[in-house]
Amino acid sequence: MKKPVLVILAAGMGSRYGGLKQIDPVDDQGNKIIDFSIYDAMKAGFEKVVFIIKKENEQDFRSCIGDAVSKYMEVEYVFQDMKKVPEGFEIPEGRIKPWGTAHAILCCKETVKEPFAVINADDFYGRSAFKTLYDYLTTHEDDELYRYAMVGYELGNTLTENGSVARGCCVTNEEGYLVTIAERTQIEKRPQGAAYSEDGGKTYTDIPLDTPVSMNMWGFTPSIMGELEKAVNRFFQEGVKSNPLKAECFLPIEVDKLLKDKKATVKVLSSKDKWFGVTYKEDKPFVMESIQKLKDAGVYPDKLWE
Repeated sequence: MKKPVLVILAAGMGSRYGGLKQIDPVDDQGNKIIDFSIYDAMKAGFEKVVFIIKKENEQDFRSCIGDAVSKYMEVEYVFQDMKKVPEGFEIPEGRIKPWGTAHAILCCKETVKEPFAVINADDFYGRSAFKTLYDYLTTHEDDELYRYAMVGYELGNTLTENGSVARGCCVTNEEGYLVTIAERTQIEKRPQGAAYSEDGGKTYTDIPLDTPVSMNMWGFTPSIMGELEKAVNRFFQEGVKSNPLKAECFLPIEVDKLLKDKKATVKVLSSKDKWFGVTYKEDKPFVMESIQKLKDAGVYPDKLWE
């Protein structure tokens, strides 16, 4: 079995932060959330990382992140290119938005031939999540079904005090396999738990804090590439036609379709780690404090890449 690689979705970093050089460090040594994820992945056993970025951000990304990491892991770059569309299709006039996370992963088709993990660049997942996913990828292969995995977090470990969040709320069966994902776009922390709204805040429904949620941390075999190719073709025939400027082909939605078609299973690997990210600018002090506590506990050295 080939050793799994880590794939990081980072093509949105420039637009989200107003330029790569403005990515905020989360400690006094200049480390960013992505640095901690790569460090955790390396400790878990990953030896190669593939960054999906925009071509125009390559030099900034290398100097800001990639060059330091390359001293410790094999590094490759894949570019999510707006012009990479299925044969016979044209980019709609005025389209600026990328084609979505499923399209981003498909851009790796010629580079990633091994089992692989997928994460967001700006989320902190925790050491145990990488170890659990690495262990799964090194012990499971496709048989009559595609055998994929997802790291699930308890909802209560992913909420912020500073506003509502969107989460993919998961339903699992007794064996711990994913049945479906429901996207809840407005979940709020409450004194006694959490609640979500589907009507803009007019009404709320309670949701248990131990509900497993997806934070876009997946494990795939190479078979996903062929399925994503079909998905992107379908997306251009249907989604782009109906909403040419804003439609996106999302990875979780395509995985959900494979489950419904009974082509794949997704094992939900539970993580007790606390996820965190800077959803709101007010979240940053909490993230920095949490990182410092982990350093004080000896989980991380002061400077990761020395």
